[in-house]
Amino acid sequence: MRRLWLCTLRDRQEKLERVLAFYKSSKGSPFQETSTHVRGEFDAVGALLMIGTVDVSKCNAIERAIRTGIDSRLTFETTIREKDTLVAEFVGSVRGQKCILGSSLSLAKVLYAANISDWCSAVAIPVGDRCRDVAVPTSSREYQQEVAKVIRSKVLLPASQKKERGLTDYSSFGPPRLNQLNGSGIAVMIKKLNTVASLAQFVSALPHSSSVLYRFGTFGQVVCQLSSNTKLSILGIHKMANLSRQQPRLAAMSLPFSFLQRSGHPQVSLVENYFLVGPLAMTLESELDESTRIGGRVETNIASPEYLKWAVTMSDTSEDDFGWGLSLGGFLRGPRKCNRFHVESFLNFNVGKKCKLQPGLLYAMDEGATQFSALIFRASWSL
Repeated sequence: MRRLWLCTLRDRQEKLERVLAFYKSSKGSPFQETSTHVRGEFDAVGALLMIGTVDVSKCNAIERAIRTGIDSRLTFETTIREKDTLVAEFVGSVRGQKCILGSSLSLAKVLYAANISDWCSAVAIPVGDRCRDVAVPTSSREYQQEVAKVIRSKVLLPASQKKERGLTDYSSFGPPRLNQLNGSGIAVMIKKLNTVASLAQFVSALPHSSSVLYRFGTFGQVVCQLSSNTKLSILGIHKMANLSRQQPRLAAMSLPFSFLQRSGHPQVSLVENYFLVGPLAMTLESELDESTRIGGRVETNIASPEYLKWAVTMSDTSEDDFGWGLSLGGFLRGPRKCNRFHVESFLNFNVGKKCKLQPGLLYAMDEGATQFSALIFRASWSL
């Protein structure tokens, strides 16, 4: 009897071992044996304004020049099928808010980058799409970060979220418009020889009084490597909007679409189509050595070509040593009228490899009447 029980137990053990061996040899879930990288970021900016009484016009000028407060985010990056990448980003607080306490973590971005070939990749962003997510990196330091990701995941990824930062948007090397939230989007990135191109389409739905505003946009960028240290970037954003009649609001990520509906139908929902913005920007960047960069950009609008934004930025921000930065920028309305002027300089101190301190000075002139200076301190920490 005891021998029979032992034989039965051995048979069951052999069956269990065969089942486990089958699951180990099969492909299984695409998430099987994948690694997830977690990155946390904390970014705080404070300003001591050298200004008297603050009225509405001065408040608006300050908010256009400086975004103070705290940015805190947590990013999860997972490699799938050894070639694709899934990114989920959670945000606790955002700079520019009136309250410094922030809120609980909320989902801010979901991004999936898929490899098609060695020279082509596609990106889908159902939540939290920004043009920066699908833009082509122009810095060699950022490009090296992307090459490391390509080696690890074998996919041509969009520009990294971790950018070289100055005190304000003027001291960044890319147009600030790239940081605007667009909703949901898809993109394709193609690389051939010394040229990289990116094309994206995005859509969003926003409540507008008693109606719903549907925004559709197209983003395109071409980056050319002029020499070993110089890159030229040309980008454009085209946006259209449809304002609908009052109707029940659909759930998130649901958009009504019908090409069979006649325009004269009494239940037609769209009542107004109009053009929002059509900015065009050109940037030229050159790297003098591994840490020293100089760049300039100009930006105009198709609807109002007399408006011109410009900026010139120089920086030397080594990852292991002391650094500095200087930026000039402005906004012109016509050939002889300067509406805004902005100049800032900062020092860069790296405390280890994960913490950065940036004290600096800023002077801004807005609409010719409002002028102010500010002492700014920026601290960022990552893990």
